[in-house]
Amino acid sequence: MATPTKTGRERQEESSNAGGKPGLRKPVFTKVDQLKPGTGGHNLTVKVLNSIAVLPKGRSVSHHLRQSRIAECLIGDDTGCIIFTARNDQVDLMKPGATVIIRNAKIDMFKGSMRLAADKWGRVEVTEPAEFAVKEDNNLSLVEYELVNIAEE
Repeated sequence: MATPTKTGRERQEESSNAGGKPGLRKPVFTKVDQLKPGTGGHNLTVKVLNSIAVLPKGRSVSHHLRQSRIAECLIGDDTGCIIFTARNDQVDLMKPGATVIIRNAKIDMFKGSMRLAADKWGRVEVTEPAEFAVKEDNNLSLVEYELVNIAEE
């Protein structure tokens, strides 16, 4: 008599129950100098150097809709710094001198330069002060990138 084969769902439940909490894995933290254009899923521990509020331009917002707040914050670690675009509640957390953990961040391109952002799947949380000094002379947002299309022959 043949033994019944397990479905993919049953195998997944078995493997997730064996390790305790289902589907969670330890985050891998990267450094600022490892960020590349067009990438995402970055986890970083950084210090906030400054925060500048930016007003949305060219858009008429209805009065019944909530006004979105945007701030550009210069953040960094011991390998370099980059501009982080903070939105709404994230603006309150990005105080100069604070140390924050940014989870699931992505790189957006703005006028040819890199910006770090945490969208609705990302998270920004304040943590205890870090012991590193920020390397301010390696600002990745000052590097200008150009998209080059290679013609196939």
